[in-house]
Amino acid sequence: MTSKIDLSRWPRRAAFDFFRHYERPWFSVCARLDAAALKAAQAERGVGSFWLAYHYAAMKIANDQEPLRLRLTADGAGVRVLRRVHAGTTVLRDDDSFGMLTLHQAEDYAAYCTQAASAVARARQPDAPFLPPDALPADEGLIHATTLPWVHFTSFDHARQLDVDPDVPKIAFGRAERDGSRLWLPLAVEVHHALVDGLHVGRYVQALEAAFADPLDWL
Repeated sequence: MTSKIDLSRWPRRAAFDFFRHYERPWFSVCARLDAAALKAAQAERGVGSFWLAYHYAAMKIANDQEPLRLRLTADGAGVRVLRRVHAGTTVLRDDDSFGMLTLHQAEDYAAYCTQAASAVARARQPDAPFLPPDALPADEGLIHATTLPWVHFTSFDHARQLDVDPDVPKIAFGRAERDGSRLWLPLAVEVHHALVDGLHVGRYVQALEAAFADPLDWL
C-alpha cells in the first residue's frame, strides 16, 4: 500500500500548498554529467549498453531519494510516497517512428539488462502498441524519460497534458560529446514544484554525478 506524507509534520507544507495551485507548477534544470568512466566501465563489462547504463543509474538514484518518488493524491490535496519508480522511456523504430516502453528497475544491473532487452525488442516492432502494456503495482510508478542522441542540448522542455500525470518527474538525455578525457552527457530534469525543490534536484544531480564517476560499485 502506498504510504502518505503527514502534511501536519512536513516542513514543506507551505511550499506544497503554494505551488500545487499553479497552472504551470513545473521547473526544469539542465546540467551536463561526465560519463567517461561510466561508458568505459560499461564497455569493459560488456553487459547492456551505454544507454541502458545511464537509465539504470538515473533510476537507481531516483529510488534512493524520496522527493523523486513523491506523487499527488487523486484529489491533489495530499502526497503519496511510492515504494519504487521505473523509467518509462522511448525507443526508435526502423521506420523512424518511436514506441514507448517501461524499463523495470532491478537491484542487479545484469538482470535489469536482460528484461530491458526483451522490452526494447517488443517496443521496436512496427505493430507494437504505442504505449507499453505493463501494469505497475499501486505503490510503484514511472519517471518519464527520453533521449535525443542527435542533440547536445543546453535546455529542454517536455510535452505535457496539464491534467494528466502532472506530478510525474521527467528527464531527458542528449548527445554525449568528448572534451579531452571527459564525455559530457546533457541531462534535463523537470519536476513539480509542489513536491520537489531546487535543493532536491541538486542532490539528485550530484548523486548521479558520483554514480557516473564510480560505476564499478553498481554496474
